[in-house]
Amino acid sequence: MHYREHALTLGVPADAILLEPKATNTGQNISFSREVLENARIEVTTLMLISMPYMQRRAHATCRKQWPEVEPVCVSTPLSYEEYVSTHDDEKQLIDMLMGDLERVIEYPKRGFAIEQPIPEGVHRAFDSLRAHGYDSWLLPS
Repeated sequence: MHYREHALTLGVPADAILLEPKATNTGQNISFSREVLENARIEVTTLMLISMPYMQRRAHATCRKQWPEVEPVCVSTPLSYEEYVSTHDDEKQLIDMLMGDLERVIEYPKRGFAIEQPIPEGVHRAFDSLRAHGYDSWLLPS
């Protein structure tokens, strides 16, 4: 169910919901939502970013770059790692998704899409090892 429909079922009035229908990625979602809110003359100091559990760090870094004046609060379904893994049938695809997201955390600051974040050396080594073992289907195009 989409967030709007869910909010309506919870009793949120339709006229209290603003939509941003154009975004195709996290950065666009943040910048286009900012436009919608500014056009509605709504001042924002804090906002909630709802994402998949593995995307929270990247969503936060993207928001800090795209909209540095606000304080983002990142949330996802509260699951342990084991619980999240159990929601996926394809272990390779799950690791590929995690690899793709980590690569974006590393690369997007260089492209101006997100703020820089420290990545421990052990994480870099694990990333390189997994990539060498074929976990690469979600990585950025070369």
